Amino acid sequence: MSLLTQNNDDKIIDEGNGNELFPVFLKLQNFQTLLVGGGNVGLEKLSALLGNSPKAKVNVVADRFLPELKELVIHHPSVNIIERKFQDEDLNDIELVILATDNRELHEYIRKIAKEKGLLLNVADTPELCDFYLGSIVKKGNLKIAISTNGKSPTVAKRIKEVLNENIPNEIDDTLEQINKLRLTLKGDFSDKVKALNQATASLVSEKQPDKNLKPATLSYIIWSFVVVFAAIIFYVLWKEEPVFRNYVAGVNPQFYWFLIAGFIFAMIDGAIGMSYGVTSTTFSLSMGIPPASASTAVHISEILSNGIAGWMHYRMGNINKKLLKLLLIPGIIGAVLGAFLLSSLEEYAHYTKPLISLYTLILGFVILKKSGVLKLKNAKAGPKIKKIGVLGFTGGFIDAVGGGGWGSIVLSSLIAGGRNARYSLGTVKLSRFFIALMSSLTFVTMLNGLHWYAVAGLVLGSAIASPIAARISNKISAKTIMVAVSIIVILVSLRSIGKFLMAF
Repeated sequence: MSLLTQNNDDKIIDEGNGNELFPVFLKLQNFQTLLVGGGNVGLEKLSALLGNSPKAKVNVVADRFLPELKELVIHHPSVNIIERKFQDEDLNDIELVILATDNRELHEYIRKIAKEKGLLLNVADTPELCDFYLGSIVKKGNLKIAISTNGKSPTVAKRIKEVLNENIPNEIDDTLEQINKLRLTLKGDFSDKVKALNQATASLVSEKQPDKNLKPATLSYIIWSFVVVFAAIIFYVLWKEEPVFRNYVAGVNPQFYWFLIAGFIFAMIDGAIGMSYGVTSTTFSLSMGIPPASASTAVHISEILSNGIAGWMHYRMGNINKKLLKLLLIPGIIGAVLGAFLLSSLEEYAHYTKPLISLYTLILGFVILKKSGVLKLKNAKAGPKIKKIGVLGFTGGFIDAVGGGGWGSIVLSSLIAGGRNARYSLGTVKLSRFFIALMSSLTFVTMLNGLHWYAVAGLVLGSAIASPIAARISNKISAKTIMVAVSIIVILVSLRSIGKFLMAF
């Protein structure tokens, strides 16, 4: 474990010549640590120690303890709680000391004794009394990165930690394991081993670097602006000069334009937060009087093109985990086809299935709200990395087909909650969604008669226009506000649909 862990002790120190701190990674199970303090700061310090070194040997001394700290200690037999005030003999046989109380006089007293014994000391929020600081840690399996800003800005250290956590995939640990296995098989002297490892890892950085003189994002916006302006001019000319075109447009079902706008908006939202296109489109379709099976059909057909475009964009940007894609795809397709078959068979009972689908979208609304961070479960922690990807894919595909959406909400949320890299999970789920939507759409079209094609066409065109734009801005929009707004709309519309059904009796 590093002396730089997950707290913000490194406040401002002397200017010096840059950062003069020396980072060290300690095996805390080989040391005896004393932690004085059982309140919020003590809990924070102990959580940081055990989060990085679960077998760390720690004596915690305090006259009172938070229940959460006692609960944490239950799972760590190497931690010993001493419920009383600090005594001088607590420093006997101790090698590291961490002080986490609000009593500065006590801190100064303990520091004096600790220095006489030659002990290293950390004092919460008092850098002038510290021998080492606890900073920010990025942990990905066997990879651990300690971050320090020399006390200049703990906030910047946190932001750097977030960026690294987001962009370093969890799969990096698999890479480290493979490289280690390769290293153990190498023969020859140190120079030969270095050359062999360089050759083995060269492919990781061999991709062509973009031309720094070009600005792809700016160029993309310019191209799309010209496309939109050109389309508007063509439409205006045809409307003004071609009576046949005017008559054709006038004959289009007016609801087509609502679905066109809705498809564009929902695809943009989906690109920003990585989910909710299915649930928002289905909720909207049901509110417009479309039966459940037809609504799901319209949503899935529109997702073929939009997710194909978005998936290709993510593939070009390197956001695809190919191994994860293979594990999701076949089970997801099987689940989607079975779900589509079941819902199509019940189309004649749409009066009864519609409130059930509305109940499902209501649940998904709360799922999205929870994911936004507004709803938080007490002591909620990220679950273990999901191993049964096939089961997740089948479940997500089946529920997605039956409910008209949920692949993103269920599969993406589960992957991220299980510790998967958010960017790679988003790209992989988007690309796999193309195949899921394709197969479920084929099932719906084969079994259903009288599809509402104006809804299909509106969602297809709207989402297709938005998809490449949404893929570009997916990492540039703060998603929390969007997620809260979407979840509230979905919840209210779903409740309205359920209420109308109940009032009919």
